[in-house]
Amino acid sequence: MAKLTFVGGIHPYDGKDLSKDKAIGDVLPGKELVYPLSQHIGAPAKAVVAKGDRVLAGQKIAEAGGFVSAPVHASVSGTVKAIEPRRVATGDMVMSIVVENDGLYEDVGFRARASLDGVKREEIVEIVKEAGIVGMGGAGFPTHVKLSPKEPEKIDYVIANCAECEPYLTSDYRRMLEEPEKLVGGLKIILKLFPNAHGILAVEDNKPDCIALLRRLTADEKKISVRALKTKYPQGGERQLIFAVTGRRINSTMLPADVGCVVNNVDTMVAVYRAVMEGRPLMERIVTVTGDAVQNPANFRVRIGSSYQEILEAAGGFKGKPEKIVCGGPMMGFAMFGLEVPSTKTSTALLALTKDEVSAMEPGPCINCGRCVEVCPGRVVPSRLADYAEHFDEEAFLANYGMECCECGCCSYICPAKRPLTQQIKSMRKIQLAKRKK
Repeated sequence: MAKLTFVGGIHPYDGKDLSKDKAIGDVLPGKELVYPLSQHIGAPAKAVVAKGDRVLAGQKIAEAGGFVSAPVHASVSGTVKAIEPRRVATGDMVMSIVVENDGLYEDVGFRARASLDGVKREEIVEIVKEAGIVGMGGAGFPTHVKLSPKEPEKIDYVIANCAECEPYLTSDYRRMLEEPEKLVGGLKIILKLFPNAHGILAVEDNKPDCIALLRRLTADEKKISVRALKTKYPQGGERQLIFAVTGRRINSTMLPADVGCVVNNVDTMVAVYRAVMEGRPLMERIVTVTGDAVQNPANFRVRIGSSYQEILEAAGGFKGKPEKIVCGGPMMGFAMFGLEVPSTKTSTALLALTKDEVSAMEPGPCINCGRCVEVCPGRVVPSRLADYAEHFDEEAFLANYGMECCECGCCSYICPAKRPLTQQIKSMRKIQLAKRKK
């Protein structure tokens, strides 16, 4: 049978061998945790605590600032030290709640349930909303919004994005191996919201052990199937995944619900399970610490608000001075200026490399080879779009479908002239998106 995939894409060195065999370990945070009020797409959360208040793990410390927003919960017990702007991984200053950890880890008391019997659709969505769950694959879109389409009966597929196509990242892989029941349980919960939907666990075929395990677990589930995807970047991109699994297409003006799909990544579905079945809000996530500059690459269960420095130290620190530190993966992550910044709901990885190959590149003129067009999953012409962006030709950029770029980085990776195509296109897209908001 042909492997499920999409047109375009690349096959970069995946680097997963550094950490894929490392079981998930726990990292206890230090004396201070920082909770940015904006850890998601949409309106920032609003603090509901004040300086001097004592908080417990699992306590809501900030409420949603609107429908497209998400509350924030303390991941430790302690005292609110300050509510002030703090630097985050992107370099921005974001209003944050600072909690001094008392080391007791007292929690609010979580109420688990034995089954979903009698739990209504509206109740599940409300639980997900109050738990502060957002897309944990990097985007950070509030999950309760995604689970509330106008016509739930028209949703045909609920897709668990188990591809993890970004190089070096192995947190989803370890989660699938170590807690597959929670992943499947989360998918079952979401399927209760959509009466006509079929559940799909979509896994790249470089993870045959996960595919076999999930197939065993779902063998008797008539509404759930496991699909093997061709290993290729960016197979885990929302548009690419939907096309590979269903043959349906979406563009930049559409949502997955417009073609009858709901997509959530592995960690998000596990968070849904824990919220609904265990009564636990989103307080932690799995983070991969990896790269050839890291002493002991590993996967850690991290309490949100912990600093990247503490997470790195749990992996033994650097074994040599890195030239590049990246928040996330090498394709869609962003360079970090320092590690004294907090982890958030969308912190997937910390990547440290001994060589900064990108900075060493000397861009040359376009040779019109067309390789960027061949690999582009958005089916646009990146070389032209980059030219339009460089010359600030907004009209031509939009006329040539510049907004259909998904910023995956395939064109920059493949370009023999080493042109920063993705970066130039991304800059113009930011300008256009800002104008749309206005």
